[in-house]
Amino acid sequence: MNRALLAASALVLSAGAAFAQPAPPQPLALPPAIAAPRDTPYPGVITLSVDATDTDRRIVRVRETIPVAQPGPMTLLFPAWIPGKHAPRGMIEKLAGLTITGNGAPLAWTRDPLNVFAFHIDVPAGVKAVELSFQHVSPTDEDQGRVTVTPEMTHVQWFSLALYPAGHFARQIQIAPEIRLPEGWSYATALEDLAKAGDTAKFKPVTFDALMDSPLYAGRYAKKLDLDPGGRSRVTLNLVADEAKLLDVKPAHLAAHRAMVVQADRLFGARHFDHYDFLVALSDKLGGIGVEHQRSTEIGTTPRFFLDWDKLAAVRGVVPHEYVHSWNGKYRRPADQWTADFNTPMRNSLLWVYEGQTQYWGNVLAARSGMSSKQEALDAMAAMAAAYDNRVGRGWRAMQDTVHDPIISPRQPQAWNSWQRSEDYYSEGQLIWLDADTLIREQSKGKKSLDDFARAFFGVNDGAWKDPLTYDFDEVVKTLNAVHPHDWAAFLRQRLDGHGPGAPLDGVTRGGYRLVYSATPTDYTKTEEARRKITDLTYSLGLVLNKDGEFTAVQWEGPAFKAGLADGVKLIAVNGMAYDGDRLKEAVTAAKGGKAPIELLVKAGERYRTVPIAYHDGLRYPRFERIVGTPARLDDILAARK
Repeated sequence: MNRALLAASALVLSAGAAFAQPAPPQPLALPPAIAAPRDTPYPGVITLSVDATDTDRRIVRVRETIPVAQPGPMTLLFPAWIPGKHAPRGMIEKLAGLTITGNGAPLAWTRDPLNVFAFHIDVPAGVKAVELSFQHVSPTDEDQGRVTVTPEMTHVQWFSLALYPAGHFARQIQIAPEIRLPEGWSYATALEDLAKAGDTAKFKPVTFDALMDSPLYAGRYAKKLDLDPGGRSRVTLNLVADEAKLLDVKPAHLAAHRAMVVQADRLFGARHFDHYDFLVALSDKLGGIGVEHQRSTEIGTTPRFFLDWDKLAAVRGVVPHEYVHSWNGKYRRPADQWTADFNTPMRNSLLWVYEGQTQYWGNVLAARSGMSSKQEALDAMAAMAAAYDNRVGRGWRAMQDTVHDPIISPRQPQAWNSWQRSEDYYSEGQLIWLDADTLIREQSKGKKSLDDFARAFFGVNDGAWKDPLTYDFDEVVKTLNAVHPHDWAAFLRQRLDGHGPGAPLDGVTRGGYRLVYSATPTDYTKTEEARRKITDLTYSLGLVLNKDGEFTAVQWEGPAFKAGLADGVKLIAVNGMAYDGDRLKEAVTAAKGGKAPIELLVKAGERYRTVPIAYHDGLRYPRFERIVGTPARLDDILAARK
């Protein structure tokens, strides 16, 4: 074959190869959309039966019967977006053993390939209800998630124990729950009893959203305390504990809880519940928690909450915080936080009101009621103000953006919290509301305050609770202007979207105090170091160490950071001597005003090295200092109302 023919053949083969190339990939069509919720009643009443007696293996067994109106395709949803979590935190991974039957015959189910919280079935003709059976396999160890069952108590969160039909508002679905508990256990919930048979409790049917909002605590050791004797609606402190001795509540501590209820009434002027139940677990075996509900709150706290009352100022604040949420977050709710069901995504744009103002009022009510002393409240606020004044991540990330953190990183450990930021809408939000409160007080010459906003905004429709009243940014601004005219939209947006420098501390100085640092920690800081078993040198060396000498926080651009240190490193020795917390503090004090660096022998993995830190400004702990000659507005804010 001659060269020309060879060339021609090659050209033909080349062209053929080109034509044989596959087309570039194209996206597959998405599966059919799941029916959107409609505001129409679901036919019939779902029955839910929960067996929570297997506390040794921590397996909760569920049987559920869901009526169906007609044969054909049906979609069942497992709750994904959990109110109070601000994120899709439904524990779908704990669902096991799901079987579905109709008229006793098995029905095949398939999980939606896009929405893994949705299950599709095909209901045969003649089937009037489908029966579900499954288990909630509660964690048996902390590394599997938050522990909700122990041999002494159980924490029932219904959103892990029930599926519901797609296509209807949750408030339009009726459900009748019952639960079987271990023999002799007591329980507490905002649900209303219908009947008891042995260790099985049946509750009155409620809407599906009301059930999700009504958790249950049960335990071997329990106590109920009336927080509003003679009140128009029952308020009860329900305690479960690891041991009976932990239920010893002193009269002064009960009085503080009762005073908190009184001070909340005086602040808001209305109640949005027909009865209210604090559900509090005193345990180091059950996982800690603090989640708000309309007529209750679930709190998991230290077992010695009452026995070590004086050492737990920071811990006590969770009780008034969650109580305030009945008004702020549950009854009054951001419009983009309210959804028709539990699988429609929520949006978090106004969490600086929902959580930030709740943080503010929770701490104020703690002081007004005696849940904390005035000094504890001031010291806690100083610690918080210092933390956010040194939040260098503000330079690249506005506080408003942190409302997305529950979805971005649901409280996972961070290597660089001061740079990354994490849910700062809580406590930096508190500073913004202190700023607003003191500004109103100053400009109105003491005639108005944020208390007036709380009553006008939250204290409406006394007695209403079943249907939340939603709001948006404009209504917040409008209500503030009705209390005291000001450019509140600009005031808020500047603080929400700004980048500093520093935290919004005008409310502190306008309140009659300034943030300062001293070589001696406040009593609040001391007790927090002891409770958390840490050595906190954030404002000197720029690091925090746990009881084993491991770095748990390193301040971005602080002295330790500049010396090349990070979280996870372990401190072995200080200036040639074996490490302990006091020795490190002594070294920082001794280096003040000198020139020699503080030498740290550290271990990172298998590597040891000596790290010099050139820091010479001594120990620094935050506190508030009274500005002499100025109005003590912050004192007035924290004083009890009469």
